[in-house]
Amino acid sequence: MKTTYDVKLGQVQQRANAFIARWRVAGKGRSKSFRTKGLANAFLSDLRQAAKAGEEFDVATGLPVSMVAAEPEGPSFLEFGQAYVLRRWNSSAARTRETDAYALLTLIPALVEDAPRRPAAEALREVLRIHALLPEGRRAALNPSQAAALCWLEGASVPLTALGEADVLRTALDAISVTFAGTPAGANTVRRKRAVLHHLLEHAVEQKVFNTNPLDGIKWSVPKAVTSVDPRTVVNPTQARLLLDAVPKVGRKRGPRLKALFACMYYAALRPEEAADLRVRNCTLPEEGWGLIVLEKARPQGTKRWTNSGETHESRSLKHRAERETREIPIPPVLVELLREHIATYGTAEDGRIFRTSTGGTYSSSAHSYVWQEARKLAFTPEQVASSLAARPYDLRHAAVSLWLNAGVPAVEVAKRAGHSVDVLLRVYAKCMDGQQDQINGKINDALGS
Repeated sequence: MKTTYDVKLGQVQQRANAFIARWRVAGKGRSKSFRTKGLANAFLSDLRQAAKAGEEFDVATGLPVSMVAAEPEGPSFLEFGQAYVLRRWNSSAARTRETDAYALLTLIPALVEDAPRRPAAEALREVLRIHALLPEGRRAALNPSQAAALCWLEGASVPLTALGEADVLRTALDAISVTFAGTPAGANTVRRKRAVLHHLLEHAVEQKVFNTNPLDGIKWSVPKAVTSVDPRTVVNPTQARLLLDAVPKVGRKRGPRLKALFACMYYAALRPEEAADLRVRNCTLPEEGWGLIVLEKARPQGTKRWTNSGETHESRSLKHRAERETREIPIPPVLVELLREHIATYGTAEDGRIFRTSTGGTYSSSAHSYVWQEARKLAFTPEQVASSLAARPYDLRHAAVSLWLNAGVPAVEVAKRAGHSVDVLLRVYAKCMDGQQDQINGKINDALGS
């Protein structure tokens, strides 16, 4: 290593979206770019202190000898996490973007070096949420306190290569195992966040940072998540009719406008986002007999910062389906009649959507939930209201699929109508399939000689 004491420090200059720290070593100009001015000034301050202390500078890198050894190779975990989110942005749905970011809100603040003046955890998550994990055009302007928090995070984030160490990965796994409030996280939440971490590290393997995914070498049990529907949530046809009849009694506008939407979830097993994007052109509604729904799109709800349009709802392809792929669902006369009445009473939105607010918008999940809970109070006994029976609007879809299976409809046909694969269908609804228990008990009685 060739070293020198010939060092001249410059200033920080702003160029586009970066701040450039400039200095000269042995007559050769040096520069390094930073995301914030504070981080660039901090870097020059470190160089100045090294020069005052009489430290030699490496001619090849332009850095003090002590900093050459400490200089991390490759990106920090923060930088790689940012690149990971942005790389997947155009090909991901809004909810996927939010899931990725939500996992990184936990992981990035946890994977940092010890450094003085650490900001509060919520402050770190805030700058990630509103700025650092978004594309340039969507980033909120930061106030001085937020800018300082981001500067601290940029300086303290561990190198990506550190995730090759078992203790660092265990820190990450410990972090995703608890909520932001410090309580144990739900199994599904932990599994989703681990999946994001695993996928991020797969990208690091592709970029030759690691030979194999280091997370695969950690002996850590992924929490078991409930994947099957609880039969206690499933209503029978009589209970479903009572609930649907109670919905229009909730409020003057919301309830009456939502009855047919909830009916689509029960009689056609539509997901809420599928019902929200249902249009007149998707429906065949004869005056008599069965009708048909041909689903083309779904309209999921997301957070504005993660959607393409900047709105909470936007149309996209059906879940688990390719772009432009449709799903056909025959619908019984009772639903045909409800849809015809709804269209005749309320008309449609300008884009043909059947279900809309009085101003043409899309009802939020909170609006669905409010109306549903009020309807449960009207239709159910106090004991049923306190139970898990149809606790969520989504349970109407579970009730529909369970009804079809128990009515003897072949699993292949049920899966086709519900938008599932057969194996997922049978696994999710295994506990809701009745009709065989008496036969099995009889066989056991025969074997016992009873």
